[in-house]
Amino acid sequence: MTMNSRTNKRSGSAETRSHKNIFVIGLDEFNRALLQTIEGADQYTFHTLLENVEIEEPEVYRVKESLEKARAQLRAFPGSIDAIVGYIDMPVGFMVPILCCEFGLPTASLESVLKCQHKYWSRLEQSRVIPDHIPDFNLVDPFADDPLAQIELDYPFWLKPVKSAGSYLGFRIDDKSEFEKRIQAIRDNIRRLSDPFDHILEYANLPDEIAGVDFNYCIAEQIVSGRQCTLEGYVFEGDCHVFGVVDSIRYPNRSTFSRYEYPSRLPGRVTRRMISITREFLDYIGFNNSTFNAEFFWDERDDRIWLLEVNTRISQSHSYLFAMVDGASNHQSLIEVGLGLRPGMPHRQGRYHYASKFYYRMFQDAIVERVPGQEDVQRIEQQIPDAMIRVNVSEGMKLCNLREQDSYSYDIAWIFVAGNTRQELQARYRECVTALDFRFAYRHQ
Repeated sequence: MTMNSRTNKRSGSAETRSHKNIFVIGLDEFNRALLQTIEGADQYTFHTLLENVEIEEPEVYRVKESLEKARAQLRAFPGSIDAIVGYIDMPVGFMVPILCCEFGLPTASLESVLKCQHKYWSRLEQSRVIPDHIPDFNLVDPFADDPLAQIELDYPFWLKPVKSAGSYLGFRIDDKSEFEKRIQAIRDNIRRLSDPFDHILEYANLPDEIAGVDFNYCIAEQIVSGRQCTLEGYVFEGDCHVFGVVDSIRYPNRSTFSRYEYPSRLPGRVTRRMISITREFLDYIGFNNSTFNAEFFWDERDDRIWLLEVNTRISQSHSYLFAMVDGASNHQSLIEVGLGLRPGMPHRQGRYHYASKFYYRMFQDAIVERVPGQEDVQRIEQQIPDAMIRVNVSEGMKLCNLREQDSYSYDIAWIFVAGNTRQELQARYRECVTALDFRFAYRHQ
C-alpha cells in the first residue's frame, strides 16, 4: 500500500540535507512503506541489512552468525554508512548498539540497553530510583532443584524469562500445580532463545550482581493492573522527549492484547507523571541517543502508576498510528536519532483523528481452512480507505505451530484502520474481518 499520510509538511531542512545511506536490520516491505511517510524520505536510501526472514521469528536464532554477516555486508558497501537502525525487538535491539559502536555511529550503550531489556537487571535499577512504581519481584533459576523456593510472592504472580520475544513463555501462575506445569514448559523451550542471546552478554561490562544471570533465568513479578498505555519517545544528547501516548486495550477478562489505539484517552495529569518517571529512570541508567517506548499501568482506583517495562526501540505496532494521526511514522524519530539529528516529529498533521492496530486472534487451537489471498487483501485495502492488513497464517496450518505466540491465544492477522471517530475505527475493523473471511476447523482436545 502506498501511504500519503500528511496533510501538510512542517518547514524543515530536508531539501538541504545531503543524501544518506540508512541500513535497517531486517527491513520488510510493510515497514519500507511506512518509512516513505517520514519527512526527507527522498533524501535517504534504505538498505536492508540482513533479510527479515533471518531475523524475525526464525526457526533457530543465530546471533553470532548474524552479527558476522552484518559486519561483512557493511564492510563491503562502497558508499558512506550514515546510520544503522532497527525496529525489531530480538535480536535487533541488541545488534544495533554493537554494530553502531563498531562503525562509529550514534547509539545508546549496550549496557544501558540491557538495563532495560534484561528484565531482572532492569527491575534492580528501577528499584533504586523509582521504587514506588514497580511491582515486587524475584529472580528464578528454572533449572534449580526447587525453583519455587526462590519465590517469595503470593499467588497469583507472573513468571517469564528475563528476556523473551513478545510474551513467549510468559505465564500467570495461580497455584503450585500451575507453577510446576509452566516451569517444565520453560525448561523445555527457553534455550531456543537464551543460548544464542547469551552471546550478546560477551560484549557488555556486567556488574557482579548480573554477571551470573544469563538469559536462562526467569523473573517472577507481582501482578499489577489498570488502564495500560505506552509512551513513545527518544533521548537525544541527554534530552528525553515523549511525542505520543498509545492506549493498549486487552480482550475482556484476558491478558491478551485486543488493539492499540491512538491518541490515548488517559488524563494528561496521569501521562505527565508517566513521562516524569520515564525520564528519571532513563537518566539514571545513562540511556542516550536512541528511541524507546515505555509501557505503564494506571490503577485508576488508587491513582497508582506502575512501570511495566521500557523497550529500547520504536514500536512498529504504533508506526501506522502515528502516520495516520500525526502525519509521519515513528520511524522518523528512529532515522533522525540514528543520523545524530534531533527528531522533528510532526503532531496532529495526519489525515485522521484516530487510528488503531487490531489483533484478530483465536483462543483455541484449530486448523486454518481458508486464508484470504493477496488479491483479496489488496481489494479490501482499496475498499476501506487507508486500511493495512497483514496475514500471519497460511492454509493448512495448525495454530499450535505458530512460533512465539503469547501463552493464551493465536495471532491470525493484524488489521490497521484509521477514522475520525473511535466508533469509525470499530466499524472499519468489523468490515475488514467480514471481508477477510478466515475459516477454521476446530480441533477437539
